[in-house]
Amino acid sequence: MDYGLGERMKITFLTAGTGSYYCGACMRDNALAKALLRAGHEVEMLPMYLPLTLDEEVLETSRETPVFFGGINVYLQQKFPLFRKTPAWFDKLLNGATLLKGAAKRSHMTSARDHGEMALQMLRVEESPLGKEMDKLLDWLGANPPDVLCLSNALQIGMLRQLKAQLDGVKVICCFQGEDTFVDGLPERYRKSCWSEMKARLPEADLLISPSKFYAEMMRDRLGLPDLEIEVMWNGIDLEGYAPGPEQDGPPVIGYLARMSEEKGLVVLVDAFIRLRKDLGHEDARLVVAGTATKENESLVWELQDRLDKEGLAADVEWRSNISREEKQEFLRELTMFSVPVLYPEAFGLFVIEAMASAVPVVQPDSAAFPEIIAATGGGELATPDDAWALAETWMQLLEDRKALREMGERGRRAVAERFSVDAMRDRFAVLAEQILEANE
Repeated sequence: MDYGLGERMKITFLTAGTGSYYCGACMRDNALAKALLRAGHEVEMLPMYLPLTLDEEVLETSRETPVFFGGINVYLQQKFPLFRKTPAWFDKLLNGATLLKGAAKRSHMTSARDHGEMALQMLRVEESPLGKEMDKLLDWLGANPPDVLCLSNALQIGMLRQLKAQLDGVKVICCFQGEDTFVDGLPERYRKSCWSEMKARLPEADLLISPSKFYAEMMRDRLGLPDLEIEVMWNGIDLEGYAPGPEQDGPPVIGYLARMSEEKGLVVLVDAFIRLRKDLGHEDARLVVAGTATKENESLVWELQDRLDKEGLAADVEWRSNISREEKQEFLRELTMFSVPVLYPEAFGLFVIEAMASAVPVVQPDSAAFPEIIAATGGGELATPDDAWALAETWMQLLEDRKALREMGERGRRAVAERFSVDAMRDRFAVLAEQILEANE
């Protein structure tokens, strides 16, 4: 049978929620699930660990779906045998959205060792004390088995063997999305074991998907599996609401949209802005920093604001935290240029596509997935990674020709519409899903 866009598939996404801040993988899964639903497929999205935090409406068919492997239940069952035998009604209380979101805001209080233990237990779930949680998921899926089950990241691959054993004929797709950064941040004994488990289990998936060629190659290298088959499916966005802003003749506005954290390059960004204003003499440029600010980011933001104040630039920098989808789109239309100078090997960078969809040129590090995206769009320039001076100089060069800058933004907008829309992502996913469903017919 042809399972492509012309035939109905039953697809279930297992998506790891964050509970308190926007997550690129969550937004990708939600946008993809809604596009597949519009195309006539039966689609469900099951949140894992914490509730989904999105800047758009969640998939309609999943609004009443419970959270599986709820973070509080998992933590308690890991630590205390008593909680492995509690009744379903008690577990449901601990899975309440308000309680889980409150716990997520205090996630910084959980030690790296706790994160390591939980990550390793999920990768060895059949040997873990989390059997009760796995049974709940299997019961739910067994009541209406999907044709295709999509794991949102490789740290969920520990469930694959039980899913395959209990759900006859199900095809399992596993997506990559920044696992290396999380695993490398764990204590050594957990880090080594997690990489080892992923290496052993990932080849058992029916299909592996990476959001970029860069990340596929990096994961092959990190796993020590040079011949591991990984398909590339670029992330896409729903283009509704993204549009160019009015043509600007006034002072340029440089924008940032990501978590307000050091690893996302916020310190480099602020340093570059100071150099642009103080050393390169662009005296009227402004900076707007937007995105998620969690409790653990507060001290960094205060420190940078204090530095800008001492430089006499505080009034020229605006901070907008935890903005809605509509506020984000309005913010992007205000910009002349966009940069998120990420310090780690970013698997994709959805924020770059969002800026380009608004005809805003980007300047990104010459590293990770960014050269791939910019080569595919022509919508930006690359600068030396982790180098505030190089970033400031690239900004200055682009700002000297505003006409060429606008043309760059328009190239990026057209390319996103053609190659990085949610419809393009949906069609690529459907083709890949069709291939694995037909493989055993």
